[in-house]
Formats: sequence, C-alpha cells, structure tokens
Amino acid sequence: MDKVAYFDNAATTFPKPEDVYAFTDRFHRECGVNMGRGQYKLAGKAATMVGETRELLLSLNHCWNKRVVFTHTATEALNIILRGIPLDNGGNVYVSPFEHNAVLRTLHDMVGSIDIHVSMLAFDKGNGVYDLERIKYQFADCRPNIVVISHASNVCGILAPIPEIFQMAKNFEAVTVVDMCQTMGLVDTDLGNPIIDYAVFAGHKTLYAPFGVAGFICAVDSELRPLLFGGTGIDSANHAMPETIPERFEAGSLNTMAIAGLNASLKWLQGVGIDAVFEVEQQHHLRLLGLLEQYRNIKIVPLMRRDNSIGVVSCVFDGYSSDSIGWILSEKDVAVRTGLHCAPGAHRLLGTFPSGTVRFSVGYFNTDEDFEILRNALDHINRNS
Repeated sequence: MDKVAYFDNAATTFPKPEDVYAFTDRFHRECGVNMGRGQYKLAGKAATMVGETRELLLSLNHCWNKRVVFTHTATEALNIILRGIPLDNGGNVYVSPFEHNAVLRTLHDMVGSIDIHVSMLAFDKGNGVYDLERIKYQFADCRPNIVVISHASNVCGILAPIPEIFQMAKNFEAVTVVDMCQTMGLVDTDLGNPIIDYAVFAGHKTLYAPFGVAGFICAVDSELRPLLFGGTGIDSANHAMPETIPERFEAGSLNTMAIAGLNASLKWLQGVGIDAVFEVEQQHHLRLLGLLEQYRNIKIVPLMRRDNSIGVVSCVFDGYSSDSIGWILSEKDVAVRTGLHCAPGAHRLLGTFPSGTVRFSVGYFNTDEDFEILRNALDHINRNS
C-alpha cells in the first residue's frame, strides 16, 4: 500500500503513539473484562486501570478538585451536559460561531420542547477575534444561563479566550461549557479554575487515544440530571441512579479497551510533554501555511490567525468544489476533510456556506515525506487548473 500523507488530524489523530497500540492490545488480551461487575482479580485490574486513567486526565488538566466522567463519544457527553442542566422556560444559551453540530443539533432539539433562546457570541470577523466588549453588553442586555464555546474551531483553528468570556459569564452565575475536543492534550489549560463548569474531550483527537472513549470533567457537586439510566455496578437494589459522580452518568459498561488506549496515550503525553507536542504541531502548522501560500489557485480562509490558532487550515481552490479537490488529493495519496465539517455556523461566518472548504489539519506525527507528497499533489492540481 502506498504511503498516505495524512492531513485530517482534526477528525482523528493518526497514527497513534506506538505505546497506545501495544498497551491496548496487551490489556485486551490479558484483562478484557468488565470493571465493577465482579470481585475477581481481573475485574479489579480493569477498575484500577480506569481509575488511574481518570487521575491522569485530572493531572493533565490541573484539576484534582474535579471528577472525570467517561462516555463513548463527545457527542454523548455534550448531550448529557446540555440536556442535564436545569433550565427553566425563557432561559438564555450563548454559543460561539464555531460550534459543532453536537451542540447545535442538541440545542435545536431542546428548543422544540422548552422555551429557550439561543444566541451567538459576538465575533469581530475583520480582526478574527472574539469581541469581548460586545459580549459584555450582550450578557448585560440578556442574562446568560448557559455559555457553550468550542475552545478551538475545527474549521479554521482559531482559539477562544475561555478565561475572559467565562469570567464574564460567571458574573451572571451562568453555567459554562467548553468543548475541548480539538485542544485537550494540545493546549495546556487549567480546568481547576472554578469558572469552568464542564470541559468535554474526545480521546481519538488531540489526546491520541483510540475511538470509543470520550467524556467530560466537572465539579464534584455537579447537579446535572442523568440522561442515561441503567446498571452501574453499585447500589443495584436502588431504582434511582447513584448520586455519586461519575457513577450517576456512566450507565452500562465502559469501553475498557478504549480507556486502556487513553491510559497509554496520557502516559505518552506525560513523557513527551504537552508543551512539546504543541510546539511540534505549531511547526507543522507554519510549514503547512507556507506551502499553501505558494499557490495562487488556493485561498486560505481569512479568519485564520497564526498567533492564535491550532494546526487547522481551511482553503478553497479556484475553479473546483471542495469535494472535487478531496477526490483529487485522495488519488494522489493525500488525506484531507472536505465540506462543512459538521460546523455550518462557522462556514456562514467565513462565507463558505454551503459549499464548505478543503480542511488540512496537522498532528504531532506528520513527516517530511507527508509534506513532499502534499507538495506534489498541489503541483498537479496547479498545473491542471
């Protein structure tokens, strides 16, 4: 099989560290049992590994005062949070222009059953920054109950000023939710800060773990209502879900194989260092930008800022749809994402709706060979345009 130059790391990082493959395989072969469902040694070993993984996540995010809840996907985590926050009719929810459909579709469905108002946080498109002054007036004019922000856009990579916006939100006692699917394990963030109520993660992205493990980090005294009901391995005689966290939100069997992969990736991140991973990605990011800017037929979306973004770059190609470019690049052994990237609001802001963009996203494991394959593919498109 030909080498594929992989530039779709915003969808899932690939490849994973070798430690992840090795430990996941070994753990599944030696301890592929359910945790919390038996008193035998193998079940205890699985429970110990899961507990250690929670501790590694808390350590990574500087938040020993909080709890980790595991889910199978970040979409599930966001549904648990948004549907579980007590919200009266007339409540006000603010979102960023860059939210994923995991947020937008959940809120859209909620609007159909409860009288809530969803508003967009002010954004200065000309300068590519959140308009903090206008946001302050938005909150004063229409008091926020919930504020949801993607830490980094999966379309153009721009980072949100979480501390500044959430501090303003907390002045009105709003519940704050940050979607860190594109940043946890990449951007060092202090989740011990009490202005952050919920932080959502996806193991298969910047945490370099396998599919099948995601979740959220929250306070010990979270008052979320559970979304899923079922067995937890404790207090089985009680028809109500346990009051303790994480058990209240972890009905059913956890994916211990995926959590084993996350355990290994977190230890890998701990060894390499989150700042070192970010530095390597930024180097790849600048290299990608430098390459794309050499071609007149490629236009990078204008909101991309080098000083305030992760390694995600969206482009349009003169004379071609994004899907057409995706097929051509695939034929030239380059993997990218095309279309709307499940974030239609971002494309409306960027002026690329409904056709979408060609999205390139780098990761820690991109190589010189990847960039050479990409250059050859872009040369081919340029010659034939």
